[in-house]
Amino acid sequence: MAPAVTPTPTNTRPRRRALIAVVAVVAAGAALLAGCSSSSTSGSSGKVKVGLITKTETNPFFVKMKDGAAKEAKAKGVTLMTAAGKFDGDNESQVTAIENMVAAGVKGILITPSDTKAIVPAIQKARAKGILVITLDTPTEPQNAVDALFATNNFQAGVLIGQYAKARMAGKPAKIATLDLAPGVTVGILRHNGFLKGFGAASVDDKATALASAPQVVCSQDTQGDQAKGQTAMENCLTRTPGINLVYTINEPAALGAYTALKAKGLDKSVMIVSVDGGCTGTRAVKSGQIAATSQQYPLKMASQGVDAVVAYAQGGTKASGYTDTGVTLISDKAVPGVDSKDTAFGLANCWG
Repeated sequence: MAPAVTPTPTNTRPRRRALIAVVAVVAAGAALLAGCSSSSTSGSSGKVKVGLITKTETNPFFVKMKDGAAKEAKAKGVTLMTAAGKFDGDNESQVTAIENMVAAGVKGILITPSDTKAIVPAIQKARAKGILVITLDTPTEPQNAVDALFATNNFQAGVLIGQYAKARMAGKPAKIATLDLAPGVTVGILRHNGFLKGFGAASVDDKATALASAPQVVCSQDTQGDQAKGQTAMENCLTRTPGINLVYTINEPAALGAYTALKAKGLDKSVMIVSVDGGCTGTRAVKSGQIAATSQQYPLKMASQGVDAVVAYAQGGTKASGYTDTGVTLISDKAVPGVDSKDTAFGLANCWG
């Protein structure tokens, strides 16, 4: 380093101004670079950008998914970009998010598609540009429209609660109400069909095909997985068909809506509710007896494994493919023979939301 030169008094002010200007430019540049990344970076992995697009920002399931992705992105030293639909079913916002992430130079996109068919053309455009696309939780139609799927086995989640309900009924004739999601959504179809298969109400060869109602199913209503709509659906079923003694719900918000309707009629002790998700609110409802059992899934694991897959692709060219099962556990405090389950202490230690 050259020795410092002390300026003469006549040159002090101009040089000071020049130095201040240089410092200001350097500081501005540093601030700009810092603003380009939401996580720490190291080595070549610092250039990796990962996109996460969820159905909504408010559903606790997707909040936990985002938390998992953010934590793993920070651990891997990569940048995470996030976006979500304005509501469940908002395909347009998800398409825009894909386009924005492609323009931003992401190496991979993780997405829970709101419309499993309509999103496919946007995904195909992203993949054509060499971007790895992985669906989380919800498969596209067709499933091979993406590179890989990291998700709960939703059919098996349904099978578990169906088997549990069958065992708890102990041979008593069932009059079943199914509170489903919405027509054509793969997650809802798989859970519904899995439940009927587990209960023995139907034989399912094609797991992706919606079934006609099994004989034991006396009422079916769609709820969009919403608690208020779940309550209305249950009220409708009780009005139309007296004697319902078993309720299957697509998720725990719908289950709690059903419970509210049943309690208002004094039927909360005589009608069993089974569900899927394993959120903290739902697991507490199992502990309190509002829900008999639920199948718990793990959104944080889906997201963290998805980030890892994108990093592996970016750094070594290893491309994830096919289906990765992120696990499901039946949660109930009333175990039944022949159906593996964990109690609510385990459920609360592993829940989300």
